[in-house]
Amino acid sequence: MSKLKSLLQSKRVYIIILILSLIYAFFILKNEIYLSNYNGNETKINGFIKNINIDGNHVKMVVHGKEDIIVNYYAKKEEEIINIKNNYKIGDYIKIHGSLEKPKDNTVFNLFNYKKYLLSKKIYWIFTGEKIEKLDLKPQKFYLIKRKIIERIDSIDKSSGYIKNYIIAERNDIDPNIYQSYQSNGLNHLLTLSGAHLSFFAFIVLFIVNKLISSKVLNYMITIIILFFYLLLTASPPSLLRSFIMFILLRINELFKLKINALNFFILVFSALIIYNPYYFYHLGFLFSFCISFYLIIFSDIINQYQNYFTKLFIISTIAFLSSIPILINNFFEINLLTPFTNLIFVPIFLLIIFPLSIIVFMIPMLDNLLYLIINITEKLSLIVSNIDILVITLKHLPWYGIIIYFAVITFVLHSFRNKKYYRFIYLLIVILIHYLSPLFNKYPVITFIDVGQGDSTLIELPHNKGNILVDTGGVISFSQEEWQKKKKEYSLAKSRIIPYLKSRAIRKIDYLILTHGDYDHMGEGKIIIDNFKVDHVIFNSGNNNDLEKDLIDVLENKKISYSFYSQEKLKIKNYQFYFLNQKNYQNENKDSLIIYTKLNGVNILLMGDAEKENEKFVVNVYKLPKMDILKVGHHGSKTSTSNDFIEAIKPKYAVISAGFNNRFNHPHQEVIDTFQKHDVKYFLTSINGSIRFFLKDEIIIESVR
Repeated sequence: MSKLKSLLQSKRVYIIILILSLIYAFFILKNEIYLSNYNGNETKINGFIKNINIDGNHVKMVVHGKEDIIVNYYAKKEEEIINIKNNYKIGDYIKIHGSLEKPKDNTVFNLFNYKKYLLSKKIYWIFTGEKIEKLDLKPQKFYLIKRKIIERIDSIDKSSGYIKNYIIAERNDIDPNIYQSYQSNGLNHLLTLSGAHLSFFAFIVLFIVNKLISSKVLNYMITIIILFFYLLLTASPPSLLRSFIMFILLRINELFKLKINALNFFILVFSALIIYNPYYFYHLGFLFSFCISFYLIIFSDIINQYQNYFTKLFIISTIAFLSSIPILINNFFEINLLTPFTNLIFVPIFLLIIFPLSIIVFMIPMLDNLLYLIINITEKLSLIVSNIDILVITLKHLPWYGIIIYFAVITFVLHSFRNKKYYRFIYLLIVILIHYLSPLFNKYPVITFIDVGQGDSTLIELPHNKGNILVDTGGVISFSQEEWQKKKKEYSLAKSRIIPYLKSRAIRKIDYLILTHGDYDHMGEGKIIIDNFKVDHVIFNSGNNNDLEKDLIDVLENKKISYSFYSQEKLKIKNYQFYFLNQKNYQNENKDSLIIYTKLNGVNILLMGDAEKENEKFVVNVYKLPKMDILKVGHHGSKTSTSNDFIEAIKPKYAVISAGFNNRFNHPHQEVIDTFQKHDVKYFLTSINGSIRFFLKDEIIIESVR
């Protein structure tokens, strides 16, 4: 027994386990190895519903057949939605007809990758349903219990969203704007079940059980069973799983007097989880949980120096915030330096009041008004604080070496806190300042053709942060829908793709927003960008304004943002010239598109908007254009543009076609592809390559997401 204890106390054992587990995990990740029980050819799947969410006409389910899969189903009639709401519950067995496909990678640099997120949940397929049938089988027993719990939560009038979040880890009923305010304040961890919640819950359970039973072993066993049931209810997110396993190991350590330190247990749990699922590295909750826990463990001596509750809480919040900075930067591209201070206010309210009270209200619903009052005050406070953005810093996406530098400096600074050398915090501030100013060091222009589906959006970054130009915004055309079909929150390309990408490039304002013409797929997201991002000036074409353009002009006037109309003018930004090659007013949106020519670092670039062959002929005849290095193809690769004569005249080296995957117009048309192949033009399609980025150095460097 003593030899076993010595072995378990040996640091070397845990280091070996850690190294082996990391080698295994990285091998799996590098080769994207996973074992699925489906081959992708299935058109019918039987299974039971683990989770169901109905939003408008969209039904999204997690169904467990041979394994978990995502099911997307779009109802054709309102009666269908009513039937699904009333009769399809978690635990029910169903048969789905449709087709399987693998989740797709993200198509914009640096942004959230849905495929990797699903891999972290061991979900390898998305099933698009065409028909759903309920099977006459007894529902899964555990999910019957969970169903009863959900029904009880839904019967609670005002606070059900928070109660559902804390009991079954479903956040769908919390207002997205409220959640966004918590995220802006660096407080979203309070609405995400974490180790802190499980630890506090375990403390409450242990306290109650201790009053009823004197046996320590029995107390621990009962507590572990209750925690395990809670873990199942919440679908075992990695942060809770980590805390649950740590709780068990620490109890074993205590009972058997093994004297294994917390860091060794941490390594053991970390190694076990990445062996169980290497794709946890793609789970944001996993990264936050383990990174913060690691730093809290190794710097626990700093925390223990203080006895005052609020001082200790501030130190914990500061360590947690500092250790999460690289993760925050690479996922949200912003940090809020107020976070340690806002945590002082909100952590006690959430952890000591809202979280336990949510569990109490679940059992005693008559206290709902009290909980709602506290929630309401907290939400209003969060919205007020989120408007204080003076210390919110937008920072560029970090390369791997940048992450290492940040963690090294953060570790050095925290180590200095041990000796109360708090002035060394300035070293971290210097790193953040250099990072903040990094756009000033960009020597070369960068042009990115952002994948916005069936639309256009092009970002031009001038050297040394001399100017940022966004040409078009994309836009998803929404067709007329009945009330029952409408989603709670409409999808926005600007919020999900364009603005996050701009932030990932450390772009804090758009100097010029150029809208080539008034089609929705080119300027539909203009208002959202104006509302959510700083824009200095907007340029429209000189054709007749349609309703969409008039609406945006009203917004610009209300916000006192300057705008102008261009046709055959020249825009000068510092030492860079942008030429607008239009001259005629065709009374046609596509033909009235702004055609933009510029030369950046010796690279000739031509952006065609939705211009057609008639425009191309005019441009070739009127202007003496040089050979083009980069051509943004007109009208998404439609055969109405990109004539043979035009390509022969401008001889582009590279061409980019911005079009949606499997779009209803079949863009790009084969005639255009044939023309490029005939003239040996290297072309890129956003529908296949995702976003495409050109670094205009002495030799052009091209990157694509795929």
